[in-house]
Amino acid sequence: MSSPAGSNSPAALPIVAVATAPGRGGIGVVRVSGPALAPVVQALCGGPLEPRRATYLPFLDADGTAIDHGIAIHFPAPHSYTGEDVLELQGHGGPVVLQLLLSRCLQAGRELGMRLAEPGEFTRRAFLNDKLDLAQAEAVSDLIEASTETAARSAARSLDGEFSLLIGALADSLTRLRILTEATLDFPEEEIDFLERADAAGQLARIRARLGEVLVQARQGALLREGLTVVFAGQPNVGKSSLLNALAGAELAIVTPIAGTTRDRLQQTIQIEGVPLNIVDTAGLRSVGETADEVERIGIERSWEAIAKADVVLHLHDARGEGEETCAVGAAASHEGEASGARDAAAAVGAEIAARLRHGIPALAVINKIDTLADPRPGVDAAGAVRISAKTGEGIPALRQRLLDIAGWHSGQDGVFIARERHLQALRQAGAHLEEAGAHLGAAQHIELFAEELRQAQGQLSAIAGALHSDDLLGLIFSRFCIGK
Repeated sequence: MSSPAGSNSPAALPIVAVATAPGRGGIGVVRVSGPALAPVVQALCGGPLEPRRATYLPFLDADGTAIDHGIAIHFPAPHSYTGEDVLELQGHGGPVVLQLLLSRCLQAGRELGMRLAEPGEFTRRAFLNDKLDLAQAEAVSDLIEASTETAARSAARSLDGEFSLLIGALADSLTRLRILTEATLDFPEEEIDFLERADAAGQLARIRARLGEVLVQARQGALLREGLTVVFAGQPNVGKSSLLNALAGAELAIVTPIAGTTRDRLQQTIQIEGVPLNIVDTAGLRSVGETADEVERIGIERSWEAIAKADVVLHLHDARGEGEETCAVGAAASHEGEASGARDAAAAVGAEIAARLRHGIPALAVINKIDTLADPRPGVDAAGAVRISAKTGEGIPALRQRLLDIAGWHSGQDGVFIARERHLQALRQAGAHLEEAGAHLGAAQHIELFAEELRQAQGQLSAIAGALHSDDLLGLIFSRFCIGK
């Protein structure tokens, strides 16, 4: 990890920001961090403060009048969030009051070079001062942005260091194997026998198995963070909006018997067992020639755009057009030709959906309106389609479980930690290097390559915690934080 910047560098200058969310509230916090904040403490608080002790006092303007009254806490370095001196002023949460305090801090710290903090800069300094590793720093943002209780608890585990401890244990195992391997390179005539006696192959196999387990946990954590984008697709009036309402448990979409009610995409985030699902309800799909309505045509184009970006597509069908052996309740036999046409149109839509999906993205058939049939039979049928009634709720639990199965979620994951796509990529690349290492282990002339693959794998693991990083990576990560954190 790189060392924090020196005292004369811009990165070491004091920073200040409002640390609470914009708007009005009962409490607002202004946070200051930097080296040697004694002049700022004196100016704002009228004198030194007892370290880490909350003190109620007036926050002083330049002329000695009170801007506000509140709690001041001084955290001397290195025992603070950032590892630097930190001053927190907790006053009333009005935007004008907080801006006055912010301006006063900048004025009092002018000679120290104080400036406004950039997004995530307090946490970035905590990382650079070894208060947090990079995975923990990312978990701070993930905890703030968590959209479900499960995601919040998982982010808290990462912030506590559970993910980092797992990665550290893997890296330690690799280090021991690398030490063993490097030692044999000085004795090429004995290296194979030496590695066999030390069970290098067994050590490698155990590391690969453990890496696989961590990757599974990380995928669960990434799912909690990112969620799953589920797009409802199908012909008009098959019940897409009704299904959105049924899953969300609220009347979010307008539902009528009139085909083409939904003209644009409707988006709603729901959760199933703590997993966020980003539901996209789209306009009914039909060929351009089937509609002369310009608004509906644009809605259909946007439906195809959503399908192309989906993680999973639910292709809804009307049960009355699926060739049921038992006719729909009250339906006449003369409707068979109409049902046949509906099946043909649905098949055409299904083929178009399959053509537009990204590689490997599943399309799940959902048979809706089974409540109109004499024999509803809710649940998953022999063909893998889920039979439901969005109106009565029959089959909805089976659909929820099927979505969790597609997402790869396993219930009872109490030890899941939050993870990001870069963590998954690093774990996959580490696994690929270990696989290559295994291929080189059996050949005497390839021991150097075996050692190099181990080194590359360890480098990938080290990058997760930030032991190896670039300024560009740090800039990308911390720029997505909120200001004041």
